[in-house]
Amino acid sequence: MPGQALPATTDEHAVALKQRPVVVKLGGSVVRSAELPAWLDAIAASPLPIVIVPGGGALADEVRAAQARLGFGDGAAHRMALLAMDQLAWAVAGLRAGFEVGDTEEALRASLAHGRVAVWAPYSLVAERSDIPQSWTVTSDSLALWLGRRLGAACCYVIKSIARRHAKFGAGQLARDGVVDETFPAMLRDAGFPVFLLGRGDQRAFAAWLSDMSRPPCGATID
Repeated sequence: MPGQALPATTDEHAVALKQRPVVVKLGGSVVRSAELPAWLDAIAASPLPIVIVPGGGALADEVRAAQARLGFGDGAAHRMALLAMDQLAWAVAGLRAGFEVGDTEEALRASLAHGRVAVWAPYSLVAERSDIPQSWTVTSDSLALWLGRRLGAACCYVIKSIARRHAKFGAGQLARDGVVDETFPAMLRDAGFPVFLLGRGDQRAFAAWLSDMSRPPCGATID
């Protein structure tokens, strides 16, 4: 199902948006799925500046399991989950030519300036920050919005391994349903750019939009 159409942009506005990065949150379950190559192909073929934020996937799940078994605190779990994202960043970047890992804003911007797809490894930038809760209330979902705000993103696409049946979702309901983390709604209010949800089978529509930003955004609007 196509997403809710937004007002048509002017040519000038479309050009301005093309200079700002598109943040793509690639869910950990997506990284483990058979659909991953199609998502990466769509991103790799795009002329737009793109920053991928990978989830922690099975590695983050292992952190949760280890915390339950061993009893270490949320601060340690937070750092371990960030390291899980770092590892998935290297895995994703290793799957396509022209994908490059960056751990700071400067490194990500440099990758984009050289025409590469930037893949964010968040530990160096996030681990010691006191303004980001060091708990499971913040995961890669919220961190994608946090990074997008710092980079001046044009928009953010959150890709999940779900069957997306609607054109619009409330962030609060998504958080209550466990699709995104608890901090996501607050991060969304402060983001300053539109955010969309994509699910299984949305790769073709996503690839079409990435090739022509004058099209209405694909996926479901999150508000």
